[in-house]
Amino acid sequence: MTLAYWIVAALLAVFYLYAGGKKVVQSREQLQPMMGWVDRVPMPLVRTIGVLEVLGAVGLVLPPLTGIAPWLAVAAAVGFVLIQVGGIAVHLSRGETRQIGLNLGLLVTAAVAIWLATVWV
Repeated sequence: MTLAYWIVAALLAVFYLYAGGKKVVQSREQLQPMMGWVDRVPMPLVRTIGVLEVLGAVGLVLPPLTGIAPWLAVAAAVGFVLIQVGGIAVHLSRGETRQIGLNLGLLVTAAVAIWLATVWV
C-alpha cells in the first residue's frame, strides 16, 4: 500500500505542480490555448486555483514524507477531488462534455489517493 500511495501521490503532485504553476505565473493569453475556461473566470480566481493546486501537491508529499501531520495528505487529495468536481461543472456549463475525460481521470486518481492515504496513515 505504501508503494501504491507514493506512485499515485507522485503522479498527482507532478501534474498539479505543473498545472498549478502555470496558473500562478502565466497570463490569461498564455493559458487560453490550453485552458479555454480562463476567458470566463476572473484571473484572481485562476491564480487562487493555481496556488491551491501547488499547495495540494506539496500536501500530498511532504506530510507523509516527514511524518508531521500526515492527515494533510488526505485533506490535499480531498481538495483535488473538489477541484475536479468544479472543473467538470465548468466544462459541462460550457457544453464541453468531451473535455471532461482528464477531469474524471484526475478525480478517480485523487479518490484512490484518499483511500490509500487512509489505509496507510
